[in-house]
Amino acid sequence: MSRRSKPAKRVPLPDPIYNSVDIAKFINRLMTRGKKSIAQNIFYSTMENIKEKTNQEPTEVFKKALTNATPLIEVKARRIGGSTYQVPIEVKPERGLALSSCWLIEFARKRSGKSMVDKLTAEIMDAANGVGASCKKREDTHRMAEANKAFAHYRY
Repeated sequence: MSRRSKPAKRVPLPDPIYNSVDIAKFINRLMTRGKKSIAQNIFYSTMENIKEKTNQEPTEVFKKALTNATPLIEVKARRIGGSTYQVPIEVKPERGLALSSCWLIEFARKRSGKSMVDKLTAEIMDAANGVGASCKKREDTHRMAEANKAFAHYRY
């Protein structure tokens, strides 16, 4: 690892329809095998479905889903004196958004359903309402950090 300076963070261009960097990052994570146009079609169709079903602004529902799935604390394995401890650490905002979007996509893919549009719509709506697998994953992460609070002094 370089001891000099850290490289500058690369921020993707905002998406063309909603002009949001968070949505552009989500589309990039949704993309498989470099097929960005397919990922964009899936996401924008999902947003249209959310608008039809909830009669709310789809970007607000999406932001609420991301916020509800974002962890505030996580555990990291730390080896000390031959033992490995699960040390709770705070999550930086960028990593929290990355984790929440990855969880939303992961659990949407695992859902039973016909198309990815329907599965992603259901997962985002569930996360916005505070239920769903991605919110459960957040709660499990917080619970594990709470259980290992005794090792917090090993934080680095």
